[in-house]
Amino acid sequence: MTDTTAGLLQIGLLVLLLAAVHVPLGDALARTFTSTRHLRVERGLYRLLRVDAEADTRWPTYALSVLGFSTVSVLFLYAFLRLQQFLPLSLGMPAMEPSQAWNTAVSFVTNTNWQSYSGESALGHLVQMAGLAVQNFLSAAVGICVAVALVRGLVARGTGTIGNFWVDLTRAVLRILLPLSFVAAVVLLLTGVVQNFSGATTYTTLAGGSQTIVGGPVASQEAIKELGTNGGGFFNANSAHPFEGPNAVASLFQVFLLLAIPFSMPRAFGTLVGDHRQGLAVLSVMGAVFAISLTVTTWAETHALGTVPQAAGAALEGKETRFGEWLSALFATATTSTSTGAVNSFHDSYTAAGGGMLMLTVMMGEVTPGGVGSGLYGMLVLAVVTVFVAGLMVGRTPEYLGKGIRQREITVAALYLLATPFALLTGVAIALSSEATRSAVLNTGPHGLSEVLYAFASAAGNNGSAFAGLSANTPFWNTALGLAMAIGRFAPLVLVLALAGAFARQRPAAETAGSLPTRTPTFAGMHLAVVVVVTALTFFPALALGPIAEALTGAQS
Repeated sequence: MTDTTAGLLQIGLLVLLLAAVHVPLGDALARTFTSTRHLRVERGLYRLLRVDAEADTRWPTYALSVLGFSTVSVLFLYAFLRLQQFLPLSLGMPAMEPSQAWNTAVSFVTNTNWQSYSGESALGHLVQMAGLAVQNFLSAAVGICVAVALVRGLVARGTGTIGNFWVDLTRAVLRILLPLSFVAAVVLLLTGVVQNFSGATTYTTLAGGSQTIVGGPVASQEAIKELGTNGGGFFNANSAHPFEGPNAVASLFQVFLLLAIPFSMPRAFGTLVGDHRQGLAVLSVMGAVFAISLTVTTWAETHALGTVPQAAGAALEGKETRFGEWLSALFATATTSTSTGAVNSFHDSYTAAGGGMLMLTVMMGEVTPGGVGSGLYGMLVLAVVTVFVAGLMVGRTPEYLGKGIRQREITVAALYLLATPFALLTGVAIALSSEATRSAVLNTGPHGLSEVLYAFASAAGNNGSAFAGLSANTPFWNTALGLAMAIGRFAPLVLVLALAGAFARQRPAAETAGSLPTRTPTFAGMHLAVVVVVTALTFFPALALGPIAEALTGAQS
């Protein structure tokens, strides 16, 4: 079987699996947040936390709850990392350095999972389980909550309320993420992913040398790492490590896990608004951009320009040869199209065109299909912008699902679109303005710029993957990237909730002959154009100096 045939079969199987879970998972998500029944364990948690489960709140209260919860989570995880030498199952690991602890705490709370450390040589098992894995659940749940709150705003009938954050958070974890993660962990165990409490064990190699290998509760963390679009690896090699990704079956299953919820969220959206065609319109845009990104990346890696790659038949440096070019490109596209950051190959080793496509996918805001929850609310904000642009073109007052797009709504949407570029481009400018900070970049020229661009795109976009060649574990880089993560997560999140509140105060207008249909292929095509054009206009100058310049240089060699 040729690599091309195997790759096409892998993609086909993935599409079938995603199609199989799209309706049942999407409907389950919708039922979770519309049910009036509280489970017994949920009622116990509400009493313990002194939460009024029947309260329906306005957007400022919802936003303050999200920010307060996230702040406490950062402080707790920071303390956990700084005190790990006193904790059980620490494996003798010392406390994490302050700037790195800050970076790691913000990283996992914001669903970024950027790692400037090697998990097997820096963290004990308890910190991995009770610190990082717990935040994998909670940060993913926060994204789902915000997406659901925005949809509630769109369907509200002038009430001004968008739900109860604490109820949404509890349900997202207990009814969605925990059960699915348990099933996923069992499947990963069956594929060969390890699950134990083993410490460092030294083995004699076939060459007569020695190698120290650390085990751990990997499968349980791997499940929510992918399912919650987190991406933080138990080991430094992430999903290329044989304990995390033992074979191609496990690697393909991980791709399925990280796409399952994001590609099912449009179905939940359609169910919640009472029109599945609205969800299909959003899904079609997500799928179109994902397909384009996958095609470009796979082509770039299998038809690599340059003497050495062409002699080898593909760009193989930095790839895990157990998986091959096709599965590596599929994994890389999936992880950058979502806010996951997990890798089974080095993105820095991709061709300039392939790496540039991955970077552009992150810069798009990871809305194709995006992170758990964040992908849907990002696409809905872009749909609002699309409706506004279409309204200007035809001279009608723009409306989306019966809600008017007025000055307040479009201002909030515009600020949302500017938040991530602000964190990204400001961070790059500051990082490159000093020789002391530039010294962390090991490469020069366009590729060096690409490494810095990718780092801040990954941080501001809450992705977590990286180009190698950047020594990011310094006080400056840990602090700067941590700030980019916080801005890239919480500024858009608050703006989405403000938009939800603005919509919730409106009573829906009746659809008329002059209303713009937002569930047609024509609108989906315009929505797709807005997604691409907004990204291109924002980031094209920076991309032209980095991966595009590198690709053109390589094409001439």
